[in-house]
Amino acid sequence: MAFDGITIACLRKELSDRLVGGRITKIVQPEADELLLTIKNNAAQYRLLLSASASLPLVYLTEKNKNAPMTAPGFCMLLRKHLGGGRITAVTQPSLERILRFEIEHLDEMGDLCRKYLIAELMGKHSNLIFCREDGTILDSIKHVSLAVSSVREVLPGRTYFIPHTQDKLDPLTASPAEMIEAVCAKPAPLGKAIYTSLTGFSPAMAEELCHRSFLESARPAAALEDRERDMLQHQLLRLMESIKGEDFTPKIYYNGKEPAEFSAVPLTMYEDLDAQSFEDMSGLLESYYAVKNTLTRIHQKSADLRRVVQTALERTRKKYDLQLKQLQDTEKREKYKVWGELIHTYGYGVPEGARSMQALNYYTNEEITIPLDSTLTAQENAKRYFDKYGKLKRTFEAVTKLLEETRNEIEHLESIQTALDMALTEEDLAPVREELVEYGYIRRKSGRNSGKKPKLSSRPYHYLSSDGFDIYVGKNNFQNDELTFQFASGNDWWFHAKGVPGSHVILKSEGRELPDRAFEEAGRLAAYYSKNRGGDKVEIDYVEKKHVKKPGGGKPGFVVYYTNYSLVIDSDISALRQVE
Repeated sequence: MAFDGITIACLRKELSDRLVGGRITKIVQPEADELLLTIKNNAAQYRLLLSASASLPLVYLTEKNKNAPMTAPGFCMLLRKHLGGGRITAVTQPSLERILRFEIEHLDEMGDLCRKYLIAELMGKHSNLIFCREDGTILDSIKHVSLAVSSVREVLPGRTYFIPHTQDKLDPLTASPAEMIEAVCAKPAPLGKAIYTSLTGFSPAMAEELCHRSFLESARPAAALEDRERDMLQHQLLRLMESIKGEDFTPKIYYNGKEPAEFSAVPLTMYEDLDAQSFEDMSGLLESYYAVKNTLTRIHQKSADLRRVVQTALERTRKKYDLQLKQLQDTEKREKYKVWGELIHTYGYGVPEGARSMQALNYYTNEEITIPLDSTLTAQENAKRYFDKYGKLKRTFEAVTKLLEETRNEIEHLESIQTALDMALTEEDLAPVREELVEYGYIRRKSGRNSGKKPKLSSRPYHYLSSDGFDIYVGKNNFQNDELTFQFASGNDWWFHAKGVPGSHVILKSEGRELPDRAFEEAGRLAAYYSKNRGGDKVEIDYVEKKHVKKPGGGKPGFVVYYTNYSLVIDSDISALRQVE
C-alpha cells in the first residue's frame, strides 16, 4: 500500500473541491507531529487531519474529533495567531510530488490582507508540516531539521523553503510520453524499478500496474524492450496520465480474501480477480484503511516504556526459570543416594575396611549394582553420607519446585500484561496496565502529593452484540477481567477464555434465556481474537458457566481456576460482529 503522488493527486482534487473558500475556525495539535484543522465552508464543517508521523504520514478529511492537550504546543499557537479565521484560497500539489500546499489568506495585526502557506510533506521518515510566508521564508515547522540531521536541506525558522530534488526524476505532468519512455529504457534496471525511479509520483505498485496494462513483465531489463513494446508502454502511460490530468479517479481497496492487498486512486487491472471496495472519496478510503493502523501505531509509541519494562522483566524471569530448571535437574540423583544408603545399611556389615566400592542386590529392581564408597569412612559413615546427600537434595527439590511454580506464574502474569498492551487502543486502556505494573513492583509509583493514591481508571470493557442480540463483554486488561468475571457477571452467564494462553475474559450474558449455538461460537471467536492466538484459524476455547469460575487465594489479577468446562475450536475472525460504542 503506497501513499504515492497519484493518490495525493486524487486527494488534492477532493480537498480543493471541499475546502477552497472555507475559513479555519479551530486549530489543535493532538499529537507532537499531527494537526487537526476545523474548516467551515458552504454551510458545512470539515475536519482536516494532517499527520507528519514518520511511520504513517497522512492527510485526509475525517468526522472524528480529537482532544487537544491542556497546553497547546508552540507550533499550534503560532498557527492560531496567523491562520485563525483565515480563508483557504487554494490547495495545490507541485508536480506529482508527495506534497500538498494549502494557500491561506488572513488579516495581519494591521488589518492588511496577507497570504501564507501550510505545506504537508508526506515522505516517510522525512515527513513534515511546514508554515511559510508568501515569499517562501519558513516561519516554523512541526519538526525542526538542522544540517546535523540533513545535509540536503535545513527546515528551520528563517530559512527559505524549497523542494529537495535528491533524485533525477521526470515530471509526468509536463514531460512528453516519448521523453519518459526514453528515460525509463535508459535505466540499467528491471522495468518496474526503472519506471518508479524515473517518474515522479509513481510507487512500485503503480509501476507494476503500468507493466501489467502494457502486457510486459516488470522483472524484464528496461533496456531490452523492443520498439513494439516501447510503443505499447508509451501508449498505456499516455492513457494513465490523461486520466490523472482529467482527475478521473476511482478510489478502491482490493482484498485478497479478508486482507487488503492494495489501494489505489485509479483502477488496478492486475487485481481484477480480487474483491474490491469502492469509496466516494480518497479521505473515506484512507480513514477506513489507516484509522486502525494509525491508532495502533500511536498507542504502540505511547506504550513503548511499558513494553520495555515488561520485556525486561520477562527476559529476567525466563532466565531465572531456566536456572531453576537446571537446579531441579541436579536433584534427580536424590533417590539413588537414598537407595545406596539403605543398601549399605543392609549389606555393609561384610564390607572390608578401606574398600572403595561394594556390590549389592538392589531389592527395588532385583539388579546387582556397584556402590562407590569413601575408603576413609566406615560402612555406616558412608551410609550416613549418602542419606545426608539425599536429605539435602530432597530439600532443594521441594524448595525449587515451589520456586518454579512461582516463577512460572510470574511469567504467565507478565505475558498477560504484554497481551493487554497489545490490545490497548487508547491512553485510558494503558492506565490500568501501568497501575498493575506499579502494584507488583515492576514500576515505582511517582512521588508527589498524590503518590499514595491509586489513580482513577476510566477504561471500559469492549461491548459486542451477537447476531441474535445477546450482549458480550470483553476485558481489556487483568483488572478489568477480574471485575467482569467476579463483579459484573451473574452466575448463569457464560465465561470464555483461550485455552493455555494469555487472553481476555469474555462474558456472554444469558439474561435467563436459552442461548443459541451461534452466540457461543461468536463469544468463542471474541475470546480467540482477544488472546495471544489472534489470527489463528483453529484456537481452542474453554467455556463454562460463570458460577464454576473461582479466584484462587492470593491469585494475581485475571487468574482464575475452574475444574469442569466445555471446549470448542474456532477461528478468530470477528468481522461479522457489531461493536457497541
